[in-house]
Amino acid sequence: MKDEGAKIRYSHLYAEKGGSNINFVSQNNENTFTVRTYERGVEDETLSCGTGVTAVAIAMHYLQKTFEKKIYLQTMGGNLSVLFDNKEDTYTNVYLCGKATFVFKGSILCKH
Repeated sequence: MKDEGAKIRYSHLYAEKGGSNINFVSQNNENTFTVRTYERGVEDETLSCGTGVTAVAIAMHYLQKTFEKKIYLQTMGGNLSVLFDNKEDTYTNVYLCGKATFVFKGSILCKH
């Protein structure tokens, strides 16, 4: 996953924009998907990515992989759901629901 993610992230498709986060998606059933994310800046797989799973949910609906307006997503960080309204190709009232867990704390010492 890390190698494939890096390969796509650094490909000519995204080079002009400095790379991109890469989401790998598999469909489990009618409205449940597993998502794994290679995140730029981290340069590795992350537990979850809110914008990534939201984009996946809308893309899967748009591509008619599901017809539900509440989509369930499984990530290494936990289970999430994305709800939305849509009319034709327009998506509104988009909500990401799930537990938030504190996973990291850091500090930076700035020397003048």
